Amino acid sequence: MDTENRFQFINSQHLDGVSVLDANMSDFTYDKHAHEEFSIGVTLQGRQDFFCQGAFHKSPAGGVLLFNPEDVHDGSSGGDENLEYLMLYLHPNTLESQFLALGVNSPRQLRVEGCLINDTALRSQALVLAHTLKNPESRRIEQEAALFQLSHAMVAKAGKLNEPPLSNRKDTLLLRAKDFVQDNLSRDIGIDDIAEAANMSKFHFIRQFRAQFGITPHQYILNCRINSARKALECGSPSSDVAQRFGFADSSHFNRRFKRVYGMTPKQYQLQTT
Repeated sequence: MDTENRFQFINSQHLDGVSVLDANMSDFTYDKHAHEEFSIGVTLQGRQDFFCQGAFHKSPAGGVLLFNPEDVHDGSSGGDENLEYLMLYLHPNTLESQFLALGVNSPRQLRVEGCLINDTALRSQALVLAHTLKNPESRRIEQEAALFQLSHAMVAKAGKLNEPPLSNRKDTLLLRAKDFVQDNLSRDIGIDDIAEAANMSKFHFIRQFRAQFGITPHQYILNCRINSARKALECGSPSSDVAQRFGFADSSHFNRRFKRVYGMTPKQYQLQTT
């Protein structure tokens, strides 16, 4: 067993009150403590032993730990191999607009029951956000999208999810927001920018946008970038130029996003369509 203990904190460069801890430890033990943030972790390797909510728990690889603000807990490595895990810290101030957009009436009072959770959606979205935060090239909208999807998983787990019904009413302010997105695809825009263009509060904008278009504004921006990039590829533009023109961090990031939609890389697509 490696006897070194390594801890790396990474603060989001785009989202206030959001950070991730990347930890690998063998013989370190946390004292009992509590955070003012929601703390959501995924055990990647080994076993994490901890005390919380009046009981001892053992989190194996794949286990999800969730501590509500002010939940007192400790932690140590259990078993024979090093403990490796990721832990997200999400301040309630940052989550408030997310929770409101998801239909939570009293976002400051939301708590997720259970501190050792077997939930596929929560695990998946926590890992997506953690890896996005660890990528120094990730854009603001990607981090916002990952945070929203994790918030969705948290609210669903708490049993407080209230999705807005789809609406046939065309809201001119939301249509203005769509035009703003189309005009700024190359910029690193965020939800605050688009909500301002629509003259709406952030949570109201997210909720109304989903009701009218059946997609989150984060997903809409990424979709617009992919569609515009596809048209540019069909016109023969080099993939690296397309990635830069439409706001992707780099060519590898563009490749990953494009393949998720079309099942092939931009270069493969271009060879088939030009």
